[in-house]
Amino acid sequence: MKIETIVIAACCLFFVIVTPTYWWISDDVTGTAALIMTTLLAALLAFFLGVVARQIPDRPEDRKDAEVADGAGELGFFPPYSWWPLFCGGALAVCVLGIVFGWWLFIIGVGVGVFTLSGFVFEYYRGYHAH
Repeated sequence: MKIETIVIAACCLFFVIVTPTYWWISDDVTGTAALIMTTLLAALLAFFLGVVARQIPDRPEDRKDAEVADGAGELGFFPPYSWWPLFCGGALAVCVLGIVFGWWLFIIGVGVGVFTLSGFVFEYYRGYHAH
């Protein structure tokens, strides 16, 4: 996590330098506000990664003397596949079209969205991939 912290902190430093330069050259309020938010986001992420890096033990990626075999073992659970994000996106599309064409379609989209989001959340509690 230490390398990730350094990379994001370097991005934050870059935005700290670029933001006033952009404001001085362009005198654009909207772009300057976006760059300020980007700077704050990079600072927040660098702070978070720095705190997490101090809390966890050294990973093999952080040590200079690490071997490839040090990183062997189970890395975690990775879901095989899922159709639910596609259905959730379709429900969101129906909601957006409901705002354009009529509230009745928006209400149908919300109902379908509740169903698809529930299916997405509880996907690994029932069916083929249950555990």
